[in-house]
Amino acid sequence: MLRKFKISIDGKEYLVEMEEISESSAPEAVPIAPAPTAPIKENTETADQKQPQTPSSAAAVPADGDMMPAPMPGTILKILVNVGDTVSENQPLMILEAMKMENEIVAGKAGTVSAIHVSSGQTVNAGDGLITIA
Repeated sequence: MLRKFKISIDGKEYLVEMEEISESSAPEAVPIAPAPTAPIKENTETADQKQPQTPSSAAAVPADGDMMPAPMPGTILKILVNVGDTVSENQPLMILEAMKMENEIVAGKAGTVSAIHVSSGQTVNAGDGLITIA
């Protein structure tokens, strides 16, 4: 998950994006590639000149689907659906354990599961993408 920070150094403001990585959230069979690094650019824009930025993770989400974010940090205990399954609104999709409690993650809308972004046993943060329903 990319996080954006605004940093001031010697009175100059910089916008920095950082990727949060933890060993427990990476799939075991897939090696983690190093994130590309970009030079830090000085933010010289005024409030009137700022342009909205699109999140870089938006390219990974299909345009015809909605990625459901994790409502809280926790561990995925069980995934109850598969890619290609048709789901109805409020149908349980997975079980998320948070603070020793099991929470059902339910579909926000009816549709077809087009992608599952997590696996059983994976630790997620609030806002991490869980599943995409088209």
